[in-house]
Amino acid sequence: MTEPGINQQIAARVRQLRTQRALSLEALADQSGVSRSMISLIERAEASPTAVVLEKLAAGLNMPLAALFEPKTRASGPVALRQDQPVWRDPGSGYLRRNVSPPGNLTPIQIVEVEFPAGARVAYESGGRQTPIHHQVWVLEGAIDVTIGDEWYALESGDCLAFVLDQPTTYHNVRNKPARYAVVITS
Repeated sequence: MTEPGINQQIAARVRQLRTQRALSLEALADQSGVSRSMISLIERAEASPTAVVLEKLAAGLNMPLAALFEPKTRASGPVALRQDQPVWRDPGSGYLRRNVSPPGNLTPIQIVEVEFPAGARVAYESGGRQTPIHHQVWVLEGAIDVTIGDEWYALESGDCLAFVLDQPTTYHNVRNKPARYAVVITS
């Protein structure tokens, strides 16, 4: 289940990143393909954006999606206790994501755990960013299909797929039971 206040945390983080980059709502809308009004609703925590919308914003901000789930003020310690890890459920697909890594810039690596419901599908339309973002998807339980551009990969438990996030990417659980996987991200 999504932790209380996660939409407020996402709102504050999007607003903070946009402000740090001196972007107006209009400029971020142009860069991300998300409407100015939707960005405004997200920044006021009046909308529950889907993973697809958040990925577009992250691409427009030249950040990995995981960065939108970090707290506005970053912890200084090297440990992220499970109870402190942000948890969010995508209202579009129902997938549950947990940012496992400690927030901040201690390392360029971020780890995200995803619980992906049976039949769930998420298609990220955004491609590359100015700073390349590298992903490794490691299937912990179940199986998922991942499509990167025109390439399709059927991943089973234990399989790991490495790629640069520079093309539209789709995750699909075509099985009748949930899957769980980790995404390791570097930028």
